[in-house]
Amino acid sequence: MKAFVVTGPRQGAVDEVPNPVAGEGQAVINVHRAGVCGTDVEFWTGEMAYLHQGHAGYPMRLGHEWCGVVSAIGTGVDLTWLGRRVTGDTMIGCGHCSRCRSGRHNVCENRVEIGIRGGAPGALAEQLAVPVAALLALPDSVDDTAGAMVEPGGNALRSVRAAALEPGDRVLVLGSGTLGLLVAEFARADGAEVHLMGRSSKSLEFAATLGFAGVWPRTELPTLPWDAVIDASNAAELPALALDLVEPGKRVVYVGLAGRPSVIDTRELVLKDVTAVGILAASQGLAGTIEHYAAGYVDARPLVAATVGLDRAGDVLAGWRPETASAGPKLHIDPRL
Repeated sequence: MKAFVVTGPRQGAVDEVPNPVAGEGQAVINVHRAGVCGTDVEFWTGEMAYLHQGHAGYPMRLGHEWCGVVSAIGTGVDLTWLGRRVTGDTMIGCGHCSRCRSGRHNVCENRVEIGIRGGAPGALAEQLAVPVAALLALPDSVDDTAGAMVEPGGNALRSVRAAALEPGDRVLVLGSGTLGLLVAEFARADGAEVHLMGRSSKSLEFAATLGFAGVWPRTELPTLPWDAVIDASNAAELPALALDLVEPGKRVVYVGLAGRPSVIDTRELVLKDVTAVGILAASQGLAGTIEHYAAGYVDARPLVAATVGLDRAGDVLAGWRPETASAGPKLHIDPRL
């Protein structure tokens, strides 16, 4: 089959690789869509921390936001999975440790992450092998575009849940990229008054079309009481700003990752009696995201600007956008094109 293989920083190409075989408890997926996200770009540039911590290495196959159809199953797998439209969890825990047994497989010490960690091949390919335990079925009301947005949506939903918002609460989302916009959409679906702060004028212009209560550059952010601040950016200075802005006794949620260490003053955290929550992965939010998409509470599809073939994967990772792309922040790959 064809797969996009990254062989080094800013080096990669579509290559012929062996078709995956479904082992015990596994399914092979014919990939219909795969999203490209900031983590993929960090692997492409060589900046991703896992490369320097020994959790990942070249050559590697990216792609952890995906959907497709089950085309083959291994032993021990129910036949009803064949032909089903699915998406899946990125985080594959060992299944035996206390973290996995308590539902925290996303932080299992020995986990692999599809397309990210431990050599697990990703979805920038025609096919992908996944443990059936990690699969989630997609209803007909969640099309392929939305299906490949379930994984980032799961991160956003978990972030909103961590903010413990009540209807009518005012929340500030830092970051106007895909993750920040999804966080804002899920917060609005929960009845919150949603504001976004971003840096790029183009991203702010697009965010303004989505009907949130406020969309602001940092220099124009109003002085308002924020019941929660959710940092979905990659700016190292914004975690401290989130803590500075949030109301005492309320919550800050950190789901974005900066390329260098962030610093916060824990004295302020204590003296403001603030709860700070970190979010890693979509795992516990995937099912809820599918429910929100299926019911129409959140529509992630306007965020997808264009879908291109696997042959353009390297260009997308390098920052290329097709001339026909809409204003949304996300690009999808369809290996069938």
